[in-house]
This record gives sequence, structure tokens and C-alpha cells, in this order.
Amino acid sequence: MSFHPFEMERLMSKWENVVEYNLSESGVHPVTLGALLEMTGGMETLLATEINYPQANGLAGLRERIAAMYPGSTPDNIIVTVGCIEANFIALQTLLRAGDEIALMMPNYMQIWGVAKNMGLAVNPLHLREETGWALDPGFAVTDRTKMIAVCNPNNPTGYILSEQEMDTIVAAAEHCGAWLLADEVYAGAERVREEQTPSFWGRYDKVLAMGSLSKAYGLPGLRIGWAVGPEKMIDDLWARHEYITISAGMLDNHLAAAALASDIRPKLIGRARDYIRRGYPVLQEWMESQDGLFSAVAPQAAAIAFVRYHHDINSVELVERLMREKSVLVIPGDHFGLDHHLRISYGLDHEFLREGLRRIGELFSVL
Repeated sequence: MSFHPFEMERLMSKWENVVEYNLSESGVHPVTLGALLEMTGGMETLLATEINYPQANGLAGLRERIAAMYPGSTPDNIIVTVGCIEANFIALQTLLRAGDEIALMMPNYMQIWGVAKNMGLAVNPLHLREETGWALDPGFAVTDRTKMIAVCNPNNPTGYILSEQEMDTIVAAAEHCGAWLLADEVYAGAERVREEQTPSFWGRYDKVLAMGSLSKAYGLPGLRIGWAVGPEKMIDDLWARHEYITISAGMLDNHLAAAALASDIRPKLIGRARDYIRRGYPVLQEWMESQDGLFSAVAPQAAAIAFVRYHHDINSVELVERLMREKSVLVIPGDHFGLDHHLRISYGLDHEFLREGLRRIGELFSVL
């Protein structure tokens, strides 16, 4: 069988711990274990924890805290997975078969695109358009073959947040063809320009799977905790696939995640992430403005990443390879999102680190 590798993750797996300046990450600078335990307490409880298998679908206390974030849900509507990436994978594996059609938001984190190709699915792009500030193309359409609509909101890589009208349009399309709606919502809480958290698709339609994780808005990617929220029967079906792949997330990860999502701790972690995002973007913006029109970007509404267009005739993959080898800087090429002449650049980082990485990018462009 032909296999489509996940090009972006292949690149990051091989280079993110090799380069001096990694500007490829999609979340903010991560929280240390010490800082998390200082916030949450409970060190003695953690040390007394048996490092056993936890409840396979997630500790009850963790699922209760996740359910509290989705009005109308209960712990039985939740499965805890090894990152949102597992939740996405088992959802497609459960719901779709070769020959089915999936309508997929583009640009997007390309996991679902690659899984769809490897499963023999037909992919129907649902475009966000740069010329309208990454708004949803109103001309998108589903077909009688469409079994799932998959969106990422807030969007990776653009940071765009769908309007209420756009969300209603997507729900209406799903209802029209009876498709499942998979909503990757890992950036909810990581808003740059508004205080209101991005609303979930959960509760807007009876065939929604809302996906989340601790990686982006919480600064805890190393816990590898994600989740899916959905109808109880469907969550049980996902659980059955989960047992073939990972069985469970780790015991300590479950306990630390439950502590992080306590009602008094969760706002602190979101506040920390927003602080990195809101203070980091002006650094990137100032640098772009200093480069004599070489770079431009639609300012992201959320997330610690910007999808930056560069105005030079060089392929984005070739450019990134030169950045790694000549300047020891890693960013993500636009080709990995289906749009050349763009770079996804992280900015939710320490300012000195970010400035030096950006300086090196500018240095390479000066000799192209």
C-alpha cells in the first residue's frame, strides 16, 4: 500500500532538537514541572501515586474536569487520549471507510489530510481565503458522499477564529448531508485579541466530536493529554479503538492534567499562555516591518503562530532546508499546509530567543 508520511511532523521529529533556534512549535514556551506543582500543590499525593495503568479512558476526576468545560456533557461523553492527535486518528478510523468523502478545512494541520489519504478517502477542501483575512470561503459545498466535516478552530496555521455565522454555516452543511463534524479546538483559550474563549462546536449539533488538549492553550505539550467530547455511544466506540493503539495515557500525566484543569488553576495557565502570545506577536510584527516589505501576514486572532507570507521566488521547503543547515533555525514551510511562499513561525517564546531566530531568518534572505 502507498503511504503518505506526515511531512511536517517528520521535519520536526528530525530537526527540532538539533537546531539552535526552534521557531516551529505551535504552542507557547512550556511550563516547567516545578512551576506546575507550585501552582497546584499535591507533591506528596503525586509521590504516593502507584505508577500503574490508569482507567483506560481517563481518570474519572480528569474526565469530570474536562466535562465541566463543555456544558451538557458528563464524564461518559469524554475519552482521554494521548494528545489530540490520537483523538483525531481514532475518530477517522471509527467513522470512515475507503471511498468516503471528508470535507477538510484548508489550510490546516495536515494530520487529518494524511490519514484520509492513507485510508483511501476523498478529500474535499473547505478553504479559508487569505485575501479575505482567512475567512471561510462561502462557496464551499458538501456532497451526498460527505461523511465528515473536519475543522480546526482557532485555525492552525493562520490563527483565524470562525465567526458565529461561519460556525452556523458549517453546522448547517453537516446537517444537510448527515455528516459528523470533527472540531479540533486545541487553540481555544489561546486568544490574542479578545478575552472571550473561542466557543466550541459541542452542543450545536448531535453529531459533533470536539477535540481538545493541554498542549497549546495550557503550555503542557509534554503531558501528551488530549481528549474527545461526543455522544456517549460514539465515545465508547472510540474507546474500543483506543485500546488497540495506546490503551491509556500515563498515570502521572492523568494526575497532572487533572490538577491543571482545576477551576482555580486552569485560568492561570490560560493567562500565562495569553501573556506569551500577546507580548510575542509585537516582536514578530516589528521584525516583519523592518524587512522592507519582504514579509507580510494577516495578524492571527489566536495561537502562538503566524502564517507569514514572504515575497521572494524560492520554494518554502527549499528555504526551510537552507535555514536549518545554514542558520540553525527551524520554521515550518507553507508547502506543509498546501500553500507555498509562506512560513509558519512561532512567536510565543522568550523574546531574546525569538529575536535571534528572526534575525537569522532575515540574514539568510539578505543573501538570497
